[in-house]
Amino acid sequence: MRTAHGTLPEKAVSVIEIQTQDKAGSRFVERERRTKQRFLIEQEVRYKMLYGQRIAETGTGKTMNISSGGVWFTTENMLTSGMPVELSMNWPVLLNDSCPMKLMIYGCVVRSNERGAAVAIERYEFRTQGSRAFQQPGIPAPVELRLPS
Repeated sequence: MRTAHGTLPEKAVSVIEIQTQDKAGSRFVERERRTKQRFLIEQEVRYKMLYGQRIAETGTGKTMNISSGGVWFTTENMLTSGMPVELSMNWPVLLNDSCPMKLMIYGCVVRSNERGAAVAIERYEFRTQGSRAFQQPGIPAPVELRLPS
């Protein structure tokens, strides 16, 4: 685009060409036009499909990849496109090397098939889950002993 002050750069969009083959054996090139970098993070995820203030459906799956704009995850059933959804997953990195975190994602289902669903992220938040030092199993609680007098 030309302006009085020169040429403005076009919006940067990464384009990756992927050669694939359909069921009939025809080869074609797909273009990847996502603008956000995706990260391959595989974590168990819990999801709640929301219908107003009510929970319409719940399930579990596994995240396959995630970006700041969306998440792809496996599902037990096909999810309804356009429905609001809440996702909850344990974050794989500890806060300050000691505190586990949970990532809460709030968004909308944009695509679903028999393998999983894509959710556009509208907002997210990290929640702390307490220090690992207080979560170790097998450490008995302190007991007060009284000796007979």
